[in-house]
Amino acid sequence: MAKVKTQFVCQNCGYISPRYLGRCPNCNEWNTLVEETVQKESSTSVKAVRNTRTHNTEPEPINSVKFEEEDRFKTGNEELNRVLGGGVVPGSLVLIGGDPGIGKSTLLLQVSGELCKRFKVLYVSGEESASQIKMRADRLDVSGSDLLVFPETDMNVIKNTINDVQPDVVIIDSVQTMQIPELQSATGSVAQIREVTADLMSVAKDQGITVFVVGHVTKGGAIAGPKILEHMVDTVLYFEGDLHHSYRILRAVKNRFGSTNELGVFEMRETGLVEVNNPSEIFLEERLKDATGSAIVVSMEGTRPILVEIQALITASVFGNAQRTATGVDRNRVSLIMAVLEKRAGLLLQNQDAYLKAAGGVKLNEPAIDLAIAVSIASSYKNKGTLPNDCFIGELGLTGEVRRVTRIEQRVAEAQKLGFKRVILPANNLSGWTAPSGIEVVGVKTLAQALKVALD
Repeated sequence: MAKVKTQFVCQNCGYISPRYLGRCPNCNEWNTLVEETVQKESSTSVKAVRNTRTHNTEPEPINSVKFEEEDRFKTGNEELNRVLGGGVVPGSLVLIGGDPGIGKSTLLLQVSGELCKRFKVLYVSGEESASQIKMRADRLDVSGSDLLVFPETDMNVIKNTINDVQPDVVIIDSVQTMQIPELQSATGSVAQIREVTADLMSVAKDQGITVFVVGHVTKGGAIAGPKILEHMVDTVLYFEGDLHHSYRILRAVKNRFGSTNELGVFEMRETGLVEVNNPSEIFLEERLKDATGSAIVVSMEGTRPILVEIQALITASVFGNAQRTATGVDRNRVSLIMAVLEKRAGLLLQNQDAYLKAAGGVKLNEPAIDLAIAVSIASSYKNKGTLPNDCFIGELGLTGEVRRVTRIEQRVAEAQKLGFKRVILPANNLSGWTAPSGIEVVGVKTLAQALKVALD
């Protein structure tokens, strides 16, 4: 009897080793290598696979390729439609990842309830029984004769059911619970996830069925399984939020059919997820009037302007090395801005601890937030509050200049809509447009000039 050949595969990154290693040399994670059986393929079967072609194609000039843009269909959830780029593209494969209990299954079950009014939806669950899904559906007020529930984990059975039922939309909850019995590796392993995703991609592309896939995340926040999982799908969405707060953010990190900068905001209630149409009001509702270390920024998330409060706390350092802590904004960006403030604005910050936060749990990562960060730090350091009706837009250069930003009209219009009276922005952004009535626009060229306008 031939000896069974095995190999050790990292469950985090897919690295393959002939022997066991405590630490993966590729991703440096500990205890992630799992033993798997190596399956031998006969040369005839490999040759048969290589010769299998769904249709005959020949190389042709790109100018002669016929293309008809497929109409997207709406999910009934405007926030999800925005993140997807305006709706769902038929035949696409969408991966949704997030922490346990964040609301991934709730979101997809609510979307299924809307879609089953126009399409046939097959909800495949490997984590819940049909009665458990029905219990949650009753709580969310989801029902419909074209919403089919199928608790199953065997991909062969699932594919046969899809061929029999012929649904328009398939939801897989979750990809880590699905398995192909022919593979000897354990459910949720790298090999299983890779092959299951390949089967789902084949279903989506060959039959034109839209497939939503739920993916678990690791403790580091990345989707569990090999990185190829994210490369294979058309769209990757992350569902973010704090389990101790009711608000959730759906963010696109990959989208072949739209922008990757869009986000959708939801509120988790007893009856399920509710769309938040104006998140700026949510992020500003608890702001104190005369607080120091507070500045409002108008940030663009995709096509949507959002007003967010940047909070800073500057205190004298007790220990030798000053601390720099940031939540919701990049810590390196904060360190850079503090260096510019010290060099160009004369603030002695090297012996000060700095704690910064973007209120509301949102994450900001665009250059236009630089000026608001600088103003909030200076406000806390000087113990002078900013005016409650001021907001700040602008990128900072290392020489202390305030640089222009994009989509200034939309940003100012959003600030005016929420009742702000003055916007401090780059002077180079003043030309080519007209500010809406009821709001004053102040152009500044340098950081020192901006601080004088904001705090004096």
